[in-house]
Amino acid sequence: MSDVSDVTSVRSEGDSWDITESVGATALSVAAARAVETASESPLIRDQFAYLLVSTAGQPWERLASSLDWIGDDEHGRRAHRLAVDYQAVRTHFFDSYFADAVAGGIRQAVILAAGLDSRAFRLDWPAGTTVYEIDQPQVVAYKTKTLEAAGAAPTAQRRTVQVDLRDDWAAALTAAGFDAGQPTAWLAEGLLPYLPAEAQDRLFEILTGLSAPGSRVAVEAFSLGAADAEARRVARRARFDRMRQRLGLDINVETLTYQEGGRADAADWLTEHGWHVEAISNADEMARLGREIPADLTHEALTTTLLRAELGGEHNDNDEELR
Repeated sequence: MSDVSDVTSVRSEGDSWDITESVGATALSVAAARAVETASESPLIRDQFAYLLVSTAGQPWERLASSLDWIGDDEHGRRAHRLAVDYQAVRTHFFDSYFADAVAGGIRQAVILAAGLDSRAFRLDWPAGTTVYEIDQPQVVAYKTKTLEAAGAAPTAQRRTVQVDLRDDWAAALTAAGFDAGQPTAWLAEGLLPYLPAEAQDRLFEILTGLSAPGSRVAVEAFSLGAADAEARRVARRARFDRMRQRLGLDINVETLTYQEGGRADAADWLTEHGWHVEAISNADEMARLGREIPADLTHEALTTTLLRAELGGEHNDNDEELR
């Protein structure tokens, strides 16, 4: 195993991918975690499309989405992967609740950035008249749409796909698909920011803010990577990737797919400085709140993220700085 401090990115400007390649494979692994959670005895979330979307990609992926049995008798490995599933369940629950609150507040326009294999347009209970825009690479969008249509799945909102790279002029593509900047919007950036260069993250937030009418909302998953990421945590992640490669033949290394350069803006600070009222909670606190507390001996195995929700032009309450 190479030293974790010596990570070489495989990303390049304008790179693209199919669902089983590069960043596309991370969408499969995340959906696999949702499938495992959905099939568990007391699931925190239910994504009835996750297993279908993953298993269609091939036998190794089907095994990953079925259970944790592929790990064998490696008890530590099983607990580490269960922790990863718990994290995905908790973050999914957080953002599902965010959309439920947004539509309860009257918002009827949602945009999922880098939608990957997100099935919310099919599985959430959207009010009549809601439009959900999904933005992602053309091959990823095509795979998801073809798979769900072949299974006879029907969206529960008006679903509009926008096949464009977020490093390109996605605002123009979104507008061409019917997006109305005059209406409040519920935006989602889940599992996205590390896959964008720092300057592209800032540009994304600038464009998003410029397209947002007063009362719009945004939810973001902010990661601690690069220098802020503990070496022990990176070693543990590498071990998890190695298990997947050795037992399933799936070569996924998120570290080589993300941009870990210094100077990246803190998402909460950026949004606050640009007129958004931000509420934030650490993933550890949210996991504990939902009964998926990180075991003390696996703290170094856990992701360190902050889950954010914000409203544009909302009134600030000094006593409400953290979600409860």
